[in-house]
Amino acid sequence: MSRPKPTVILSVTDPKTFKAEQVLRSEAIFAVFLDDSPVNLRTLHTAIDEGPKYKKCSFSNAGHAHNLRDKLRQLFRTDRFTVVKLTSGVVVEEAKPT
Repeated sequence: MSRPKPTVILSVTDPKTFKAEQVLRSEAIFAVFLDDSPVNLRTLHTAIDEGPKYKKCSFSNAGHAHNLRDKLRQLFRTDRFTVVKLTSGVVVEEAKPT
């Protein structure tokens, strides 16, 4: 089964590179939660003094979120990870320095 064609909301094309940036309609954002709370994920190497790498835990495609949930459930041997569908929220403005 092929992927459905996305709905383009906005599009702009760079006339020099001919690359287009498109804003696509999404049904929702799907996030991985632990015990009904959102989480962040990071990996770090304990033997090397290297900064941590942060991983995505929210997606516009439900399948990616479910795959991550399954991987985390197996890794941590728990069923406490869930996928939550986010369709609305509170608009938050960035705090401006004074």
